[in-house]
Amino acid sequence: MDASEILDEVAATDSASDVVSSFGQVLKSYSFTKILSVLMTFIICLILVRVILKLIRRVLDHTKLDQRVKMYANGRIKITLYIIMTVIVIQSLGINMTSFVALLSVISLGVTLAAEEILGNLAGGIVILSAHPFTLGDIVESGDNIGVIQAINFYYTKLLTIDGQYIFIPNKELASARVKNYSALGRRRITIKIFAAYDASTLEVKSACRYALDMTENILKDPAPTVHLTAYGSNAIEYSIFCWVLPSDFLSVTYDLNENLREAFARSGVEMTYDHLNVHIVENRCEKY
Repeated sequence: MDASEILDEVAATDSASDVVSSFGQVLKSYSFTKILSVLMTFIICLILVRVILKLIRRVLDHTKLDQRVKMYANGRIKITLYIIMTVIVIQSLGINMTSFVALLSVISLGVTLAAEEILGNLAGGIVILSAHPFTLGDIVESGDNIGVIQAINFYYTKLLTIDGQYIFIPNKELASARVKNYSALGRRRITIKIFAAYDASTLEVKSACRYALDMTENILKDPAPTVHLTAYGSNAIEYSIFCWVLPSDFLSVTYDLNENLREAFARSGVEMTYDHLNVHIVENRCEKY
């Protein structure tokens, strides 16, 4: 072993001894009382966190919130409480956490700004799951979209349209949009307007409409279907037919009733009028004297 290797080994030995000495000084700075105080702080914080989480779970269980919202809220609160506990314990060691907390706040602000759209959808999902404007299987209409709710997540809602397409609507848009829920009452009203000639008797027209209603299946008996004369037009009289069906039967019953009305009017001999223009040509004859 040459002189340089001996010097390097001595230097390494000195460095190791310096590290051990520094670590020993750090340990010496914490007395038994200080360590016991930190340990007690940790135990008290841990007990408080568990008690608070237990109380929060009880409060959430007595609410009508969706189970997914309860789990999400409980998880976020749990993480927040443990972060606060960690900061308190570290500060009890005598370590200044002011800079760390400030840095954490800046990072949180940056993440919030960067994920604004995601957080907006998340907030919308929580609103939908909490307010229950619709549930799985409901037939809803929002904007140009109408269909059956297939899934409700925290970030989007899946809609199956009547023409067999899946539409994923961001919850941020859906929570602030006007939504029609056709399944909320468990029934839906069909309104059909028809026009009959002035020559046709009101009794005959209503009788033909009721015959068409009787021929159509899946119409609810309560409330009972009704037929009314609703307006006098320039060329015909307007009649309105009202009946109630299950939301899932709305389209099929509408189509069947339209077909049965045509057959019923033809059977009764009632003219179903339409907009038309009659032109009368009068021959102009000139006589010579």
